[in-house]
Amino acid sequence: MTHACTLAASGSLLKFITDGGVIGYVIVAMSVVALAVGLAQFAMIRRGALLPRALVEDCRREVQAGRLARALELCRDPARGCYVGRILAAGLARAGGGALGLLQVREAMQEAGDAETARLVRWTDAIAVIASVAPLLGLLGTVQGMIGAFEGVAAGAVNDAAYYETLASNISLALITTFQGLVVAIPCTAAHVFLRNRIEAAAAEAGEVAESFAELLEQRVPGSRA
Repeated sequence: MTHACTLAASGSLLKFITDGGVIGYVIVAMSVVALAVGLAQFAMIRRGALLPRALVEDCRREVQAGRLARALELCRDPARGCYVGRILAAGLARAGGGALGLLQVREAMQEAGDAETARLVRWTDAIAVIASVAPLLGLLGTVQGMIGAFEGVAAGAVNDAAYYETLASNISLALITTFQGLVVAIPCTAAHVFLRNRIEAAAAEAGEVAESFAELLEQRVPGSRA
């Protein structure tokens, strides 16, 4: 009994994948792309990956000791490359020019932060595009199925078994593509909102870290706050 139910369930699932026609296969392909991008983003947009505490503390220690070149080297190390590291590197690269260089530190880190945040957002926007397009493709499949159904009604004979088969097939196509589009769009929308919130939280925290470094650098140059 359990084996029969499992076979029926797998058959129904396969039907939802294969009976959507060409449009259905496009939606399925989009779902695979969204899953791949989403998993990559979930792995990338973690606090430990974007703002590793060890790198921040190591750089802070070097800056406090006056070893700006070493701090810059740490931030630019490919093995430790990360979101906050690239932001700090942009500021530290400008800090070596004395008070004049310090005037550009905040601006450099702001520009680097905007660029790094935009890079992360571009990937999450791919998920948002899929979330928007999938239900539209589902609607297109619905229209296609309904057109086929009405054409079958107009051309078929009511007493003909093929008439009912064609009618049911077209209505099934219309409903399945709608179902597929919604199944893809709903989790994609939720994932996009979740990822964007994480990016915004990381950007806010990176801004606080950058500001603390800018203040630390200013303390090393007398009169830089004037």
